[in-house]
Amino acid sequence: MDKFKEIRPIVLGMVKKDNKILVSKGYDNVKNEIFYRSIGGGIEFLENSKDALKREFKEELNIEINVGEFLGISENIFTYNGKNAHELILFYNVDIKDEDYKEKYHIIDDNCETDAVWIDTKRFINKELKIYPEQVFKYLG
Repeated sequence: MDKFKEIRPIVLGMVKKDNKILVSKGYDNVKNEIFYRSIGGGIEFLENSKDALKREFKEELNIEINVGEFLGISENIFTYNGKNAHELILFYNVDIKDEDYKEKYHIIDDNCETDAVWIDTKRFINKELKIYPEQVFKYLG
């Protein structure tokens, strides 16, 4: 699947702890913009969205998760690094085990390295930091 030519189904996990949310850091070279996004990724053909979310957390953070309540679905049409993209996003609450809790996780995904960190949700709500997709604001509370 070419994620810049087709509608891509993805799943994102909302991991919250003490008014903070676990997000990965991203960078758009064209916009020269640092942004954050919840952990997750593409749903493969014939893969259940909950299983996809578990797989993504295992691949990216090397942890097992408990997938909680389904929060909703949204459509996201955006531009990333100068390319148009279109996603249908399923959002779930996610819990991680205490023994898997870290202040920071190192992620290697699609030949790209970044970190996942806990950030106070107020920093996104106050527009101090950018989080995508914008529909995530419905689930930050």
